[in-house]
Amino acid sequence: MIFGVTHQSSDNPARCPYRVIVKATGREIDWINRYLDYETVRRLADHTLQTYANELLYFLRWWESVHHTDTIAKEKLTESTLLDYVLFLSGQQPPLSGSTINTRVAIVDKALRHLFPDAPHPIAPGFQRTYWQRAPMGIGKPRLALSRPRVRAPKRTITPLSVDEVARFWSSFRTSRDLAIVGLMLLQGLRSQEILDLNQNDLLLPEAQIRVRGKGNKTRFLPLAPEAAQLLDHYLRLERPAISSTALFVSLKGSARGARMTTAGLRSLFRHHRQTSGVKIANPHRFRHTFASDMVRAGISLPALMQLMGHANIQTTLVYMQVTPLEVYQQYARAIAQHIRPVPGTRP
Repeated sequence: MIFGVTHQSSDNPARCPYRVIVKATGREIDWINRYLDYETVRRLADHTLQTYANELLYFLRWWESVHHTDTIAKEKLTESTLLDYVLFLSGQQPPLSGSTINTRVAIVDKALRHLFPDAPHPIAPGFQRTYWQRAPMGIGKPRLALSRPRVRAPKRTITPLSVDEVARFWSSFRTSRDLAIVGLMLLQGLRSQEILDLNQNDLLLPEAQIRVRGKGNKTRFLPLAPEAAQLLDHYLRLERPAISSTALFVSLKGSARGARMTTAGLRSLFRHHRQTSGVKIANPHRFRHTFASDMVRAGISLPALMQLMGHANIQTTLVYMQVTPLEVYQQYARAIAQHIRPVPGTRP
């Protein structure tokens, strides 16, 4: 059978708009859609629900190829279910990255644990570890738990854009809208989805602030750089169509003129300018990395950077706290110059 993900708008706030179905008949895959509805009730962001639907679709295709059915029952889940899925993903061509495999397995594991809480816990020697899990609210004794199966993934490294690369990419733009979008990534560190979700009333120009809805629908207020405010002001006064749409960034021409800019549209925009500028590594998230690296070099504190980036875990922010060998030498030289402890073998 051929499965797919479809988008179905609904007035029911407890129903996920993304449904996994059998394409030929339109029949819904009940166990997946029940889980997506559960996450919808938890108010996960729309693009997160879409990611969950797509990742569970991949698992469904594998499950059906092995078991010749698209239904899952508790008795069909064994201790090796997730390990078998890890082995399947590891054999894909072209090879999947360790982080991609871990993401896919984590989402499936979370769904199966919710839907089948009494099923055997998947045990994958070498891929899982036991640990003591704290009791909810700190009430009760810790209990022994099992981590999700994980493969070893290379340490994440951050490669920001150079000054020359930013200048070349920047000079390839011609519209105020596109310059404002890149400016919010480079000067505010916003994610591409955060930019697409912005509404006009999120701009608080008199207060030099911007309201951003990040991952998990968490709202944060950020100071707006003067350069970013100027780019936004030019876009609003000179280019944005006079329409009733609440969206900040909209299409400027064609049949979609005035409609909120889409993920595909933003991706196409960056693809075009990578070709015209020759900066092949310039993608939306690379500008976010460049912003964070610039903030670190400027000496910003870790908690402040965490707030600006909208990170829920400080470990994510620590990825940016990398120093070059030259910076290590310079900091060592400054520290040793202030060293007041007597050096052994010297006379007072």
